[in-house]
Amino acid sequence: MEKFTYFTSEFVSPGHPDKVSDQISDAILDACLKDDPNSRVACEVFCTTGQVIVGGEITTNTYVDIQEVVRKTIEKIGYKQGMGFDANCGVLNAIHSQSLDIAMGVDTGGAGDQGIMFGGAVKETPELMPLAIVLAREILVKLTKLMRSGELNWARPDAKSQVTLAYDENNKIHHVETVVVSVQHSPEINQKEIRTQIIEKVISPVLISYNLNPEDVRNYHINPTGRFVIGGPQGDTGLTGRKIIVDTYGGYFRHGGGAFSGKDPSKVDRSAAYAARWVAKNIVGANLADKCEVQLSYAIGVVEPISIKVDTFGTGKVDEIKLSDAVKAVFDLTPRGIERDLELRQCKFKYEDLAAFGHIGRTDLDIPWEKTNKIDDLKKQLKK
Repeated sequence: MEKFTYFTSEFVSPGHPDKVSDQISDAILDACLKDDPNSRVACEVFCTTGQVIVGGEITTNTYVDIQEVVRKTIEKIGYKQGMGFDANCGVLNAIHSQSLDIAMGVDTGGAGDQGIMFGGAVKETPELMPLAIVLAREILVKLTKLMRSGELNWARPDAKSQVTLAYDENNKIHHVETVVVSVQHSPEINQKEIRTQIIEKVISPVLISYNLNPEDVRNYHINPTGRFVIGGPQGDTGLTGRKIIVDTYGGYFRHGGGAFSGKDPSKVDRSAAYAARWVAKNIVGANLADKCEVQLSYAIGVVEPISIKVDTFGTGKVDEIKLSDAVKAVFDLTPRGIERDLELRQCKFKYEDLAAFGHIGRTDLDIPWEKTNKIDDLKKQLKK
C-alpha cells in the first residue's frame, strides 16, 4: 500500500478583500515613487462595505490624490455597481508623515526596522518555486483573466484556491490530491454549471501546463458551501498585510511575519525578503542545492544584517557555513545595497502588480530578485 505525506497551499484573487487593501496600499506607493523615488511610505488600508480607510505614514515631495488612486484601483480589480462594493465607496484619508525617530536610522543607510526575513527556492518547478503555491496561483490567474474577458461572465472578483499535493516516501510529488476553488458569482448561475466550467476552463488547463493529468486529481471541491454571491469587502473586511503566506511560498518555507504591501524599500520586511529569495534562487540555480532557505536579520538603524543563515535541508553540495560565507562575499545585503541591486526605487515594475498575484516566483514580470545573475560569482567564491 502506497504511503503519502501531504502539503497544501492556498491563493486568493485580486478581488479578495485583503488583496484589495494590498493593491491600494501598493498603488499609493507606486504613485509616490513615480515622482519622488526617495519617498518614505508605510501605507495601510482597511476596506469594508461602502468604505475604504487609508492610514499610515508618508513622507514625499510629490502630491498623490488618494481618492483617485483608491477608486481607479477598485475599478481595475473589477468591482462594479451591484456587487456590494465599487469605486463609488467612501474614502477616508488618515495619512501623516514618518516619525523623525525612525528617519534618523534610515537616513544613514540603516534598516527601517528590526526583524527576520526568509527566502527560498526548490527544484519543483522551472521557476524554482514550490509546486503547490504555483498551481494555486495560476488557477486564480486563469480565473481572473476569464472573468475580466467576459468568458466567465457570471464570475465576480472575489475568489480563493487551494491545492494539496501528495508526496511519496522519497519526498517526490506523486499526484494532486485535492483542488479547492471558491469563486464569487452572480445569483443566476447554478452550482453544477460553476463546477463544470471551473474544472474544464480553469483548473484543467493549468494542471496540463505543468504536465499533470486533471483526471488524476482525487478530489475537487468547487464552491463547497454551495453559494457565494455576497463577497468582496461587502462579505468580509479587508486589511493590508493579512495574506503574507499567499504573497510568498504558500507555507513551504518559513516567514518572518512582516508584510510587504504599502512599504517603501527602506523597510527590510519587504526589501530583505526579496533579497533572500534572490540569494536562495541563485544557490539552487547554481546546483549548489536542490532546496534552499535563507534567513536574514536586521536591527533598526544598523547598516549590515545581524545574521545570515543558509539551510539546504540536506540537499546541499557544499557545506552550509561555506555557503553563508560565500553569500556574504557576493551579495551586498545592506538596505541600500539591496535597493540598488534590485532596482527597488526605479519604477521598472509596479508594486501594485506584485500585490495582485504574489511577490515571489513571478514569470510574467521582469523582477530583479528572480534573476539568477550571481551563479558564476557564487561558484568562483566557493573555489577560493
